[in-house]
Amino acid sequence: MWVPVARLEQFENGRLVVRVEGEKTPVLLLYTGEEVFAIADVCTHDKNPLSDGPLDLTPGAETIQCTRHGARFNLRTGKATLPAPRPVKVYPARLEDGQVWLEV
Repeated sequence: MWVPVARLEQFENGRLVVRVEGEKTPVLLLYTGEEVFAIADVCTHDKNPLSDGPLDLTPGAETIQCTRHGARFNLRTGKATLPAPRPVKVYPARLEDGQVWLEV
């Protein structure tokens, strides 16, 4: 089911953390100017929020890095690098007329 979660004008520096009904973890929305990514805002290594982490937007290998221990998470798949033991949840996202939608 697709649900509206935010308007593009709510983003600050291409980032916004939202609460989505039915999800335990806040969701980090990232707008690159071309695309919207949505990923659980938690490092699976130590529960640190990912929302302040640096981004690598290399096409096809987009990642966010945890600021605490350096784990990286692929924005498309959620796949993690060490020390994170598990991937993070990613959500299909789309942008329509300034409205961000997530599939939950």
